Amino acid sequence: MAAEDRITARPTTRIILAQVLGLVLVLAGIVYEAPQSDWNLPLFLILLGFSIFSDLTAVTTTSKFKVSGSFLALVLAMVFLGGAAAAVIGILTILAGWARWRDAGHYLLNNLLTYAAFPLIGGVISQQVVLETGITSNQPIFYALVFVVFLIALAINFALIVSYACYLARSSFLDKVRTALIPVLPSELAAALMAAGIAFLYVKAGIAAVALFGIVLVTYQYLIGALLLSQQRAEELEERSTQLASFQVGMLSALLRTLDLRDHMTARHSASVARYSRAIAQRAGFSRREQELVHVAALLHDIGKFILPDRILKANVSLSEEDWMLIRRHPQQGARVVSAVDGYGPVAQIILAHHERIDGTGYPRGIAADEIPAMARIISVADTYDVMTARDSYRDPVSTFDAIKELHAVSGTQLDARFVKIFVDLLEDEDIDFPHGQAVDFERELALQARIEDFASPSDDADRFLVPQI
Repeated sequence: MAAEDRITARPTTRIILAQVLGLVLVLAGIVYEAPQSDWNLPLFLILLGFSIFSDLTAVTTTSKFKVSGSFLALVLAMVFLGGAAAAVIGILTILAGWARWRDAGHYLLNNLLTYAAFPLIGGVISQQVVLETGITSNQPIFYALVFVVFLIALAINFALIVSYACYLARSSFLDKVRTALIPVLPSELAAALMAAGIAFLYVKAGIAAVALFGIVLVTYQYLIGALLLSQQRAEELEERSTQLASFQVGMLSALLRTLDLRDHMTARHSASVARYSRAIAQRAGFSRREQELVHVAALLHDIGKFILPDRILKANVSLSEEDWMLIRRHPQQGARVVSAVDGYGPVAQIILAHHERIDGTGYPRGIAADEIPAMARIISVADTYDVMTARDSYRDPVSTFDAIKELHAVSGTQLDARFVKIFVDLLEDEDIDFPHGQAVDFERELALQARIEDFASPSDDADRFLVPQI
C-alpha cells in the first residue's frame, strides 16, 4: 500500500528531515543485516520482478492509496531471503513505480522509507523467531509464521503510509482505517493465506513453484481490483443518488416555500392536510411507504395554484366563471409540475385526482368511486375538513362539530364514506394534534432531509411510490 500524490498539502522541513533521517537509519540497518540475508539470486530476481510488476499494475482505492500484490513477493522475500534482501526489493519496487508515476518528491521519500522499513523489520522478526525457536520449513508452525509476518508487515506499512497522509490532510487516522483498510482487509487476509501456501509449495517444489506464484499474484491483483472498483462504483452511485434526490426534492421544497411566501394560507393548509392525510392512512392500515406517499402528495396537492393570479388566490371576492375555469385547472398544472420529477409519477396521479368526487361530478376528469386513487380520496376528506375549520380561510371557520356534520352530509357523494368515518373517529378520539385548523409547523411537515434520504434509498418498486387502489 503506497501513497498517491493527490493531497496538495506540503510537509514541513522538519518532517522531511525526520523522514530522511529515518531512511538513513533503515539503510544502515540493511547494510548491517546484509550478511545475514540469503542472497539466492534466482529467487531474488523472480520476487523482484513480480513485486515491480504488481506495483506498476496497482489499483487505487477511493481513499487515494495504491494497493498492490507486491506484498506477497515481499513477504516471501522476508521469510526466505531475509530482511536486507526484502528491503532492497522494496526500495527497487518503489523506484520503478516512481519512474512511471512520478509522484511528488516527499511522497517518494515516504514510500522509500516505508518500503525499506517494513520488509527489513519483517525479515528480521522472521529470522529471529526461526533462530530462537529452531522451527524449520518442514513444520506446520513455519507457515503460521509466514501468515503472522504478513500481518505485521501490513500493519507497519499501513501505519507509516496512512499516518503521513493524515498529517498532510489533517484528517483522522481512525477514519482512514475505516475507509482504506477495512474494505480490503478480507482480501489482505486471503493474501496472507496465499503467501503461506506459496511458501509451502516453494519448500516442496523449489524455484518452479514460484511460477505458480506469478499466476496467483496476477489473479490476486485482478480480484482486488474488481473488489475495489465495485466498492468505488457503489459509493459513487450512492453519492449521485443522494445528489439527485437532493436536487429533485429540493426543487419541490423550493416551490412549496415560494408558495408559502406568496400565500402563507395555502402553505399552512397543505401542511395541515398532509398531517391529517397521514393519520387517516395510518388508521386505515396502509403501509409506512403508502403513508409517506399520501403525506407527500398532500403537501404538494395545491402546488398548481401557482397559476392563479393574486386577485383569485388572495382576494375575498366573487369569482367569475372564467376564474372558476382557471381554478379547476390547478390539479392538472400541479400534476404536470410534479410528474417532471423522476419517481414522483404516482404523486402526480394523486394530485391530479384530489378534486374528483365519488359520484363522478368532480374535476378535472370526472372519474368516480374506485377509479379515483385511494390516496386522492383520503386527501379530499382532509382537504374538505381543513377548509371548513381553518382560521386563516377566506370564509368564517366552523366548529369541529359542524364540520363533522358536513362531512357526513357529503359522505358517499363527494367524499369516500370509509375515509370519512375513519377521520371522524380520529377527531372524536382526539388523535389529531391540531384540531380546528390551527397553525402547523410547516418545516416539520416538509422534513426535507429525511425526504431526501428516503428518496435516495434503493427501492424494488417499479416506481418510487405505490399507488394503492381499494
